[in-house]
Amino acid sequence: MQEVVDFIVNMVGSLGYVGIFIMMFLESSFFPFPSEVVMVPAGYLASKGEMNIFWVIISGVLGSVTGAWFNYLIAYSAGRRIILKFLKTKHLERIEKFFEKHGEISTFNGRLIPGIRQYISFPAGLAKMKPFKFTLFTALGAGIWVIVLAMLGFFIGKNQELIHKYIKEITVFIIGFLAIITFIYIKRRS
Repeated sequence: MQEVVDFIVNMVGSLGYVGIFIMMFLESSFFPFPSEVVMVPAGYLASKGEMNIFWVIISGVLGSVTGAWFNYLIAYSAGRRIILKFLKTKHLERIEKFFEKHGEISTFNGRLIPGIRQYISFPAGLAKMKPFKFTLFTALGAGIWVIVLAMLGFFIGKNQELIHKYIKEITVFIIGFLAIITFIYIKRRS
């Protein structure tokens, strides 16, 4: 495992901010590529003075938003045709109505939940969510996650055991936080 971490740290170091952008683009599109593998080593390199933490975070967020837009545009332009091969029209219309009403909170929450963050852009594109709102809530959710990972790398460095422990704890905390935010959102919308 240490060899893999060293390889990624070296790769991020050699590709710099463009490498962070590209890898986070891939992570946010439909490629199963974990963001922890990019942002934690980038944060570590920033702690050593080899990168700037501000530009690490900006590169990560921009890559995430751009990758999310890639999925959004696919779903926006061709998604309905493809989805209707697998779903009935009435089911697709329910998804679209749900996203019309709850697209902002769904997009924000989805960017913070592992396994969902890569795919939340598809229903947003299918529902033709307003571009500004899609970008804003994608950037907010992705921004929180990118900052958390970069700061883990910055403060903990190469201690993989501690990083995995904290990522699990942070994920549980974030899901609890999202439950509270969603509850407040639903109460205010009722």
